[in-house]
Amino acid sequence: MSILPFIEGEPIAGRQLIGQDLAWLTTRRQAGIERFQKTGLPTQKLESWKYTRLRPLDDTRYLPVDAGGTDISIDTVPSVGDVAARLVFVNGRLRADLSDISELPEGVRFDTLENVLAEDPLWVEANMGSVAKDADQAMLALNDAMMDSGFVLHVQKGKALTKPVEVVFIGGLTDQAIAYFPRNLIVLEEASQATLVKHHVGHGRAEYFANSVSEIAVGDAANFKHYKVQAESIHATHVATVHTRIGRDANYEGFGLSIGGLLSRTETNITLAGQGANAGLHGAYMMRGNEHCDNTSYIDMAVPNTTCNQVFKGVLDDASRGVFQGKIHVARDAQKADGRMLNKTLLLSNDAEIDSKPELEIYADDVQCAHGMTTGQLDTTALFYLRSRGIPEALARNMLVQSFLGDALEEISDENVREVFLDRVVHWLPAHCFLAGEWKESA
Repeated sequence: MSILPFIEGEPIAGRQLIGQDLAWLTTRRQAGIERFQKTGLPTQKLESWKYTRLRPLDDTRYLPVDAGGTDISIDTVPSVGDVAARLVFVNGRLRADLSDISELPEGVRFDTLENVLAEDPLWVEANMGSVAKDADQAMLALNDAMMDSGFVLHVQKGKALTKPVEVVFIGGLTDQAIAYFPRNLIVLEEASQATLVKHHVGHGRAEYFANSVSEIAVGDAANFKHYKVQAESIHATHVATVHTRIGRDANYEGFGLSIGGLLSRTETNITLAGQGANAGLHGAYMMRGNEHCDNTSYIDMAVPNTTCNQVFKGVLDDASRGVFQGKIHVARDAQKADGRMLNKTLLLSNDAEIDSKPELEIYADDVQCAHGMTTGQLDTTALFYLRSRGIPEALARNMLVQSFLGDALEEISDENVREVFLDRVVHWLPAHCFLAGEWKESA
């Protein structure tokens, strides 16, 4: 009997898992199985999962990726435009015909995890698990056991990518429910620089479950920009776990835009490991229908003279639900730490719900830390002002929502990426903020 009640068959036997001929990886998989057997799926009894239940896994049986088929027709692939390279995965499998990594500069490796395991297994062995070490995380243990895809981005010392690299994960378009488990390794060596944009999109009516893990090591004086769009289909369960370690005088900028998925959760763990390290972790979420979106973060300010800032803004309509759990931990003797955290949510419906829990845990005395959250509805005074200037109500509502989210999007320092993300926001708005019968008036 499988230890994974929502996965058909045994967890490893008979599956096309990458690196099956590597003894150390087989050992790692077995350790993942044992940890998952011990923890089981996370439940709401766990404080970090208090507001999110993995309901789709209760009554859905998923097939492995190889049984779902990946040779499906793809008309368009999302992109931010001019990029240095692109990898496209369909249902967890690389689509070489949609990918292009031929123009990478010297000193940059950007390829599938499967290829890097075949070409340089010792490098993968040395780096996998070096950042993600939390033995109690069930979804990390599950990924350790089942990893079947993913990518590697490795930028050598002093090298800089002048254009972003892009990864696209496309799910769905199958007749049966499937599950896939990407594992991503990102290593920026000392004084290097890179920008990564990830797209998670879904099509079709079949259910699918994506459980991804990303390990990110940002070396001393390195600069890494990490952007993500989560636009899965309404039939998707999307769980992402991110572990990041930031070195001395290094900078990490992360932004996640969530605009889809029946259930989505992104859990981000950041360790500021070197003095002068800075982390900016920001995001925006827009949910409708019965969608559920969870953003959970833990930032460990482990040494003195570090800074971090979080700004998350959301818009919830219909009966959707949002969750924000952010915690900043200032370690003992981590003096001169400066940590900020803010969550604001706009409710467009009386049935929408937000659960917000920002926290500070401080064990040093010479720090500057602040946190806050607000929840509310559209400002009726501002709405009246716009209406009095001849702007139709539906359009006025759109303008207010866009302005509200604009503050979060301003945290994206890459102007091209910011414009692409703003365009996604604008395209989300009309179908969900216009009042019945007023579309023609404002169009």
